[in-house]
Amino acid sequence: MISFEIKNNVAYILLDRPDKYHSFVKEMALELQEKISLCQSDNEIRAVVLTAKGKAFCAGQDLKEATDPNGPGLQKIVNEHYNPIIKKIRKLEKPIICAVNGVAAGAGASIALSCDIVIAKENASFVQAFSKIGLIPDSGSTYFLPRLIGMNKASALMMTGEAISAKEAERIGMIYKVFSEETFEEETIKLANKLANMPTKALALTKNLLNLSLTNSLEKQLDDEENHQVIAGNTNDYKEGVNSFLEKRKPNFKGN
Repeated sequence: MISFEIKNNVAYILLDRPDKYHSFVKEMALELQEKISLCQSDNEIRAVVLTAKGKAFCAGQDLKEATDPNGPGLQKIVNEHYNPIIKKIRKLEKPIICAVNGVAAGAGASIALSCDIVIAKENASFVQAFSKIGLIPDSGSTYFLPRLIGMNKASALMMTGEAISAKEAERIGMIYKVFSEETFEEETIKLANKLANMPTKALALTKNLLNLSLTNSLEKQLDDEENHQVIAGNTNDYKEGVNSFLEKRKPNFKGN
């Protein structure tokens, strides 16, 4: 249900349940958690791409499992399947790109928006589909989406369940960039390789500061920036960055 490979220090995590539009069941959710944890612990991995096989990205939760009287039930699904995925993504000390190759609905859209950089194929779409079946947005949607596009727009998309195109998502600041069908895979690999060759320790510190900014006061954020800058300034990558600039050569960052 999850395919995984490492190329050029980039881990590619692919949702692999195409016959069900990559909708999540327990085994798939737990396997995704495991792969994200592996990305954190494996020093060979310096950037991560989360995407899916086929034409869809993720249809969210498999409703057959959710409504099974002998199944895990909604509380367990949210608490043990999705919440850990979102927490692991945000705590991952490496940049993670979500490459949305098709429709991202429900928890599928939520997971995508929790990643550091979201890119999409031009025919992809995003749907806050929860209201269509009498549920509320979960997996961090009510946290991330208003911060990305504003409270009013987020409220409308959540309440109406309206699908928006990848191009519209880019226009309103929900995602980073849209690529054509022909260039999507190439551009995904190019961006991932670029991040993997950057000073990834500094990127991890930047990510942590962005996480902190969601709850910090300005004063506390300034203090945290100071502390994180001191840490960054003591890395080998900082020394390499300065030396390469002075020597007018391409830097060779190691992520430490």
